[in-house]
Amino acid sequence: MANTPEGVNTHFVEFGNRRIFVSELGNGFPVVMLHGGGPGASGMSNYSKNVEALAQHFRVIVPDMQGYGQSSKGVSKNDPFGDLADAMLGMLDTLDIEKAHIIGNSLGGGTALRMALEQPQRVASLVLMGPGGINITRELPTAGLKKLLKYYKGSGPSKDKLEDFILNHLVYDGSQVPGEVIEQRYQSSIDPEVVASPPLGMSPKGMLNSDFTRDPRLKQCQTPCLVLWGADDSVNRPSGAKALQKTMPNCDVYLFSKTGHWVQWERANEFNAVSTAFMLNNQAA
Repeated sequence: MANTPEGVNTHFVEFGNRRIFVSELGNGFPVVMLHGGGPGASGMSNYSKNVEALAQHFRVIVPDMQGYGQSSKGVSKNDPFGDLADAMLGMLDTLDIEKAHIIGNSLGGGTALRMALEQPQRVASLVLMGPGGINITRELPTAGLKKLLKYYKGSGPSKDKLEDFILNHLVYDGSQVPGEVIEQRYQSSIDPEVVASPPLGMSPKGMLNSDFTRDPRLKQCQTPCLVLWGADDSVNRPSGAKALQKTMPNCDVYLFSKTGHWVQWERANEFNAVSTAFMLNNQAA
């Protein structure tokens, strides 16, 4: 999506049977940025317009989540958010990070929220962009989510399928997406290891375990939370923002007009400014 910013340090974090590829930039209080779950997704590609801006204030840590990019593959279908949260908390343990801000987009947003429910003392604040796991057992899937979940099914992955998803569902204005973005993500999506174990999918049990609106801990979650949602998101419904604000005690919401599922990319300047201000305001001394 963009060249890796100068000064980024890349390395692997290994623990148990997991091997997580991590990119880092900046110094200060740690911020972990968790990417979405679309085909070919990875950490730095998801946050190509954000890392340098946030690194002016924070130690920015951008992993390829379990199942994606250069990280180890395989995600539990019975409890995907739980599995991914365990992986990211294990990464923090291995990096000897006691507490961090967690930013998450889509699948990464659901993972961030699960981390705060499992170990709230580890999460200074949450910034969630169109997070997954909101009302998913109470509503029919959106058109965008259906296409995302079917990518590896039927005839299998193809560039046409990916182009349709990105241009018509991931963003509001597909004309803003360069062709190299689609090509890069397509090549990542057909990695043989990924094709053998597609990361995005869940069993009926996994659906129940992944709906945060059915988790009683959500009402007790005191973690400061900033929800950023595109008003034209066709992957995860913007109504999820109101559901989170109604349930969580400390939840602020911004809705962005003429914006789809990728707030941090489509509205990068606003995202960088408001997320930085929010995290600085909720930072441990």
